[in-house]
Amino acid sequence: MTITLPREQQEWLEAQVAAGHYDSVEQAVASIVAEHMHCDVDDLSWAKPLVDERLASIAQGEALTLEEHRRRIEEKLAALRRA
Repeated sequence: MTITLPREQQEWLEAQVAAGHYDSVEQAVASIVAEHMHCDVDDLSWAKPLVDERLASIAQGEALTLEEHRRRIEEKLAALRRA
């Protein structure tokens, strides 16, 4: 199989080989592809507990409104400008 990569990607791969991370560009590509074959980007089940935790904290009133967040940021920026 012949694959043509953008120059930046090819240079990055060559740099990885030069740094000793891989023996060849072919090995680098094969390793990276194999690693990504096992990543299921459609499976976000790992995020559910994190989302549930945040939703629970929001339900308990542990969240800032956008206006409050903006006010705090403005206060921090004003303090930095004075410093």
